[in-house]
Amino acid sequence: MEFHQSFQIGTLRIAGRVVLAPMAGAGDRAFREICAGFGAAFTVSEMVSAKAIQFGDKKTRELMELGDAARPSAIQIFGSDPAGMALAAKKAMAFSPDAIDINMGCPAPKITGSGAGSALMRNPALCGEIVAAVAGAVPVPVTVKIRSGWDENSVNAPEVARICESSGAKAVAVHARTRSQQYAPPADWGVIAAVKRAVHIPVIGNGDVTGAQSAARMLEETGCDAVMVGRAALGAPWVFRQINAYLDGSCRIVPPPGPAGRMLTLLRQVGRMCRYKGERRAMKEARKHVGWYLKGLRGAAAFRRRAGELETYAQLEKLTGDVLLFQEERENGKGQAEP
Repeated sequence: MEFHQSFQIGTLRIAGRVVLAPMAGAGDRAFREICAGFGAAFTVSEMVSAKAIQFGDKKTRELMELGDAARPSAIQIFGSDPAGMALAAKKAMAFSPDAIDINMGCPAPKITGSGAGSALMRNPALCGEIVAAVAGAVPVPVTVKIRSGWDENSVNAPEVARICESSGAKAVAVHARTRSQQYAPPADWGVIAAVKRAVHIPVIGNGDVTGAQSAARMLEETGCDAVMVGRAALGAPWVFRQINAYLDGSCRIVPPPGPAGRMLTLLRQVGRMCRYKGERRAMKEARKHVGWYLKGLRGAAAFRRRAGELETYAQLEKLTGDVLLFQEERENGKGQAEP
């Protein structure tokens, strides 16, 4: 089955059907740029506190930095006060986002405890007030990311999506799990289909898209306009290239890169992290990314232990070289010992 290769968010044309999900603590500028290079059609920043934006601290400004290599891109903000969210959105425009995304889906207690994130879904009217305030404050399209609902007794995503649309939202992304479900059980794609029937703006489906075939199934079964990939891209940003190849009508299965290609991509990503954040901080943050890139390789457990001690980019270069040597030796039947 062939799918359209673009969709519109207000006046913003998205040249593709696969977007990168916002991921706090993982989806930084370097990662977004790498994913865009592999074909992510649209990227969203890590979530930024509306209150922190008003204070203007250094870390918050860094979260909002958008490189041209990852555009079109949105800045995602969270909060529960319409006026505060509008002011934050105005300030975020200094970083020239292509859209402003409102987080109504984060399940973390520290976010929901303040009434933000997925806690907003318990108050649909407030959701509408926030969207209206933000949409009236910025010249770019406003999008919203929601969940199915707060819990199994309040699956109200279609209602919230309708209210957001009538308040000025130009697209809605739906994570098809409730807040109480977190990330564990299978996503209920029926909720995405219900939202698609409820609104006239683009609907982006999120949840259990792990590769090309699951992306195609979501598009076909729900009628959504695009799919959002999150955790499946960690350590495997080439998943966007694989999905795009499958969706072009040929249903091509593109294999992932081999160990050398995987390690090269890792080095490129961490190299960007070092440029943007400084080597010391970047290498600490890179340790988890190294672990994700090592998944499935021979000797991964031992190499992950070494990754947990990385402090310099040179050490990472040595580690990736050792990883490739170990793969080669095992392939040739040599070096059976643990790395």
